[in-house]
Amino acid sequence: MNTLRQAKVGQTVKVVKLHGEGAVKRRIMDMGITKGTEVYIRKVAPLGDPVEVTVRGYELSLRKADADMIEIE
Repeated sequence: MNTLRQAKVGQTVKVVKLHGEGAVKRRIMDMGITKGTEVYIRKVAPLGDPVEVTVRGYELSLRKADADMIEIE
């Protein structure tokens, strides 16, 4: 299982599944990250947290813990 946290800078990946439950999963979905969405990895901070991505035409920063809940292909 590959997660968004493991993706490399410059990669475009597709969301397969969201893990987690309740408010955390809802928050990720509210940010526009849903099954089938393409996500471009723009930058990763020097210590790996946060990860900056482009999703649905806007930039978004995600914590490592949140990126770990997003399964990609």
